[in-house]
Amino acid sequence: MRLQAVQVEVCVQDGSEEFTEAGSSGDEFAVSVAIDPVITTETWERWFQDWLEALQPTFSPIDAYELSLRLTDDREIQQLNQQYRQQDKPTDVLAFAALESLYPEPDELQATLPLYLGDIVISIDTAQRQAEGQQHPLNVELAWLASHGLLHLLGWDHPDEDSLTRMLKQQQDLLEIVGLHSKTR
Repeated sequence: MRLQAVQVEVCVQDGSEEFTEAGSSGDEFAVSVAIDPVITTETWERWFQDWLEALQPTFSPIDAYELSLRLTDDREIQQLNQQYRQQDKPTDVLAFAALESLYPEPDELQATLPLYLGDIVISIDTAQRQAEGQQHPLNVELAWLASHGLLHLLGWDHPDEDSLTRMLKQQQDLLEIVGLHSKTR
């Protein structure tokens, strides 16, 4: 089954406090840190499309989903982590699931528009350090973190070791779907 639409909004913050944006048009973007090869919006969209196809969520009656992906730095993610999780430190990825809200969309909207899953925020600074520690390219680490965020948007959680092990295995499977490989964590 092919999903009708996965729309990914990518907003990348570089070190100068300005944003480079690329929407669903497939425009490429660059970041001040070296992402080799550059992950284009089209690539992100394809990865999320493939992942959602594999995971087969059933939340949308028209099998259309939308999410937001933001690549930022440690400073901004630390502010978000403090504001929303009361942890005053940088982290690698945050996921803000829209499906957790208590505001259901009217049936007519659900039947015509993609279902908004939520927001994924990734710190490129932390991702770079983790990529070096795992001895794999930054794009693999970014995909690893994005897949982790997506699973959270779909309701996955890891409150104990067993659920964390299942989630990490699912992330490994998702990376393999898009042709990437990570060392087992």
